[in-house]
Amino acid sequence: MAEGLLADCAVPDLGSGLPVVLSEPGDAPDLVARLLAGLGPAAPAAVLLFASPATDLPGLAAGLHAGLGGATVIGCSSAGEFACDGYGTGRVVAVGLPASHFRTEAIWLKPLSGLAVSDWMADLRALLTRFEGQPHRHRFGLLLIDGLSRQEELVAATVDAVAHRLPVLGGSAGDGLRFAETCLVLDRDSHPDSAIFAVVETDFALEQVVFDHFSPSGERMVVTAAVPEERLILEINAEPAAEEYARLIGLPVQALNPRSFAENPLLVRMGGQYHVRAIREVTPEGGLTLMSSIETGVLLALGRADDLTHGFEARLQALGRRPVLILAFDCILRRLALEQAGLEPAVARIFADWRIAGFNTYGEQHGGVHVNQTFVGLALMRPDHAA
Repeated sequence: MAEGLLADCAVPDLGSGLPVVLSEPGDAPDLVARLLAGLGPAAPAAVLLFASPATDLPGLAAGLHAGLGGATVIGCSSAGEFACDGYGTGRVVAVGLPASHFRTEAIWLKPLSGLAVSDWMADLRALLTRFEGQPHRHRFGLLLIDGLSRQEELVAATVDAVAHRLPVLGGSAGDGLRFAETCLVLDRDSHPDSAIFAVVETDFALEQVVFDHFSPSGERMVVTAAVPEERLILEINAEPAAEEYARLIGLPVQALNPRSFAENPLLVRMGGQYHVRAIREVTPEGGLTLMSSIETGVLLALGRADDLTHGFEARLQALGRRPVLILAFDCILRRLALEQAGLEPAVARIFADWRIAGFNTYGEQHGGVHVNQTFVGLALMRPDHAA
């Protein structure tokens, strides 16, 4: 098994068995060369690539695909990146999945605005038929979606309907906090208004790690007017949405910003659990645009932050053993809440101790559901025969 390789990273070597390369962007040829130097010795079957929106992601993916002998390269732009040293911005994270332990195949789901659900389902069924599992190995699905498409719920539910026996997780591609344009790449191709679904098989043991740090407060509210297709709340409690929300959290409307949204999320109860409906922005007309679906008549609660890190560490301790890697999708608003609380050093320590790598998202997918302000990860544990 290849040794863990970390470049330009605060932690020089995790001995993880999977190459994780964290690099500052530069000129495309130089960046490709740096990533190839870190990934190449592991002979990866696939590379997961998460990068700042300032990066030439299509050029980088094509260069890695060619330089690694046709290895599958799956990636997207982010709202932030992390690997071994906590949250960062303006960087590139590349995770190699060595061919000695992994095989994978990926497809496009597009165009999302065309709502071509029947075509997506046919392509998904064909992929799963081709990719039959091998004995004594484990499979999972990876789902990356354009985070500005407003179709995450539909895509996640469609994948779940076809691959319901497969654990599927992923994130919505980001664009920093600009919310202008995202990018997804698969080998040499890049398409707007799209999603990528990959099936990965491995002899590593797998366990999902899902955590959010909010519980409902005493404040309840009802959405009295909304535009579901735009994820827009017009009224809360029959009052202009932004004004009523600001009143409930004790701030003037003009003080609302991503940090106040991160600290005071909206919660909706589904299937016996509360899920975050994160706020993206205040509209000029005084509405609230969300990062997840919303409908008129939905009952909401204000979220109250619980322990931001200790509960997270307790969930990780429940794994019972240190993973080789935790592939993670962590909402940008959860990150903002942690930064506002001054917990960056604690997060950096946790990410280093538990070998966590991934990107900050505009939303997370797991179990056929699209959520916000949630850490969604997959722990990969060393195969018993390699222990």
